[in-house]
Amino acid sequence: MRYYQLFSHYFTTMKTCLKIIIAALVLSLGTGCKKGNGPEPVPPVPPVNTQFAKGADISWLTEMEAASKKFYNSSGAEQDCMQILKNIGMNTIRLRVWVNPAAGWNNSADVVAKAVRAKNLGLRVMIDFHYSDTWADPGNQTKPAAWASQGIAALKTSVYNHTTDVMTALKNAGVTPEWVQVGNETNDGMLWPDGKASANMSNFAQLVNSGYDAVKAVSATTKVIVHISNGFDNSLFRWMFDGLTANGAKWDIIGMSLYPTPANWSSLNTQCLANMNDMVSRYNKDVMIVEVGMSWDQAATCNSFLADLIAKTNSVPNSRGLGVLYWEPESYNNWQGYSLGAFDNSGKPTAALNAFN
Repeated sequence: MRYYQLFSHYFTTMKTCLKIIIAALVLSLGTGCKKGNGPEPVPPVPPVNTQFAKGADISWLTEMEAASKKFYNSSGAEQDCMQILKNIGMNTIRLRVWVNPAAGWNNSADVVAKAVRAKNLGLRVMIDFHYSDTWADPGNQTKPAAWASQGIAALKTSVYNHTTDVMTALKNAGVTPEWVQVGNETNDGMLWPDGKASANMSNFAQLVNSGYDAVKAVSATTKVIVHISNGFDNSLFRWMFDGLTANGAKWDIIGMSLYPTPANWSSLNTQCLANMNDMVSRYNKDVMIVEVGMSWDQAATCNSFLADLIAKTNSVPNSRGLGVLYWEPESYNNWQGYSLGAFDNSGKPTAALNAFN
């Protein structure tokens, strides 16, 4: 009996101590946010932007399929490429448009066919007008052959009509693009020489407005992007968008490309974030990374690059960083001489794309 009494006394004492400890913890939690009363509280986790675009430009897809290229999920099962990307975590497909390409790929009909496939899978669609018969990029902005002799007045009409035609074809097929680029990597304008920005920013602004007006005439809800490369280069972006602003250009979103190396991706991501924040503040426009890439055989490093860039873009205040898209991840086995895809040589996605989960 003595042992029972001792145990009972011990148990009662322990309950009392426990109550004192709990009371002290409650008090400390209630006052911990005041300076000098223990550690500062952990800041809340920012809300996830459920509208954040995670996607890819897969404009080569139909051409690759016609060449009997197959695509496989990470388990090795053959599957539709768009479905593979959706299962990975992507929600957006970007498609380039060429005016009259020699082989037909990326013409209006080809773009509409891919856009319908994307829509049927519940994927969002971005359309990228190059206003050329072939690649348009910082070093190449060649007029379509049918527009070769046109001056600025006729070019404005051609841009408007071509944009309207493609947008109408998409609309008739039941597709409303969420975003449309008027020009691709237009670091020095487009439709050279007439629309070369360094020679005549006013002309370039007028061409942008022709594309903008055509997009809105068919779909008022579609957002228009002006896209230039080297998203880390703030001086380039200020020069371009100061110039467009001064010349009355209209756009909704500033689009960027970013193609770092395994050695410099971290510093370029940091510079890109600073540039995105500056674009939002300076022009009151949303920003979006519409092209990224890294060598397919650097999958682990590319995964780190993408995860960091997605987080940084998502951290732009007020959810004004809209998304990150990979450029042609499905290209594999040195397709068209391109090695910055994110599928391995057997046609399966690499670990790089896990960043989109």
